[in-house]
Amino acid sequence: MPVARITPTPEVGDLFTLVRDIGDAELRPRADPAEASGDYPRDVLRLIGRSGLLGLPYDDDVGGGAQPYEVYLQVLEELAMRWATVALGVSVHTLACWPLAAFGTAEQRKRWLPDMVSGELSGAYCLSEPHAGSDAAALSTRAVRDGEHYVLTGTKAWVTHGGQADFYTVFARTSDGGSRGISCFLVPADAGGLSFGTPERKMGLNASPTTLVYLDEVRVPTERRLGDEGDGFGIALQALDSGRLGIAAIATGLGQAALEASVSYAKEREQFGQPIITHQGVGFMLADMAAAVESARALYLTAASRRDAGLAYRHQASVAKLVATDNAMRVTTDAVQVFGGAGYVRDYPVERYFREAKVMQIFEGTNQIQRLVIARDLERNGT
Repeated sequence: MPVARITPTPEVGDLFTLVRDIGDAELRPRADPAEASGDYPRDVLRLIGRSGLLGLPYDDDVGGGAQPYEVYLQVLEELAMRWATVALGVSVHTLACWPLAAFGTAEQRKRWLPDMVSGELSGAYCLSEPHAGSDAAALSTRAVRDGEHYVLTGTKAWVTHGGQADFYTVFARTSDGGSRGISCFLVPADAGGLSFGTPERKMGLNASPTTLVYLDEVRVPTERRLGDEGDGFGIALQALDSGRLGIAAIATGLGQAALEASVSYAKEREQFGQPIITHQGVGFMLADMAAAVESARALYLTAASRRDAGLAYRHQASVAKLVATDNAMRVTTDAVQVFGGAGYVRDYPVERYFREAKVMQIFEGTNQIQRLVIARDLERNGT
């Protein structure tokens, strides 16, 4: 049974129907084999782009869907229920486009954004470095001005779509001075000096390539700098606020998929002469799983409504990301338990959900960083 969605207009209801149809026809059947083989589903992301789903939160004057974030996040959840790798691909692409959409000049937006939101160009977001993960202000990749170009040198780590993306939103140091010396650049994939490491061998999300990105004196025209010099760290943090909501929605979709699989299995699996869902130990576990998924959904929608209203939402985004991803880990763990021995083998999808949930607590800012953001906000502003 479909999850009840907030549909402010009939057109949004049609949008959710479209997403479910694409998800059931194109995503669900391919998820297990592609995750086993590690095949990157570029064709699926292109289909999603051509269906209008890669530019949902962006303005219609550049080909976007002009949808509220509340709607976009529910689309991400629907995709994640069917294949988390694809939902992550959409979220990362949206994150990579955001600095251009929010800080680019009118000319920059008109030139590059339409092909991005249509899905003809896929994006990657390059902030972390081997020595600078949670402490993003410590990044050391340099961008040195040379006439009408910048020369970028350094290494970026944990880049989703590394080696597959058509453009890379890169944060590099244009001056010393900690966070105030960082700038943002839009680097095309065919730039000379840009190369990539071997894809990481990961626990989950194996169809989503994650690599190091090497910048060896990459020359980038000054027209590809987004915002002013020194604006980069602020751009990165604002982008991550939105990105964390994307991860919260994906984690919620992953939890929903695990819950649905567990309920279905518990209705069919019999022990002691009756379906195991009738046994209180299992029934209460399923009830806790449902409560966790629904509370995560409520939190990301609340944060999204604040974003759509133009209100501050960093605190709420961190809360949503923290709770949704911790809940996804708990729900997928319990899903394996409901399945028993069958949950530990790859004949059922819950073992994959379990492996995929773990990284949700790590990327877009670890959950320890989310607690730090929340605690500092409480220190400054109270409850």
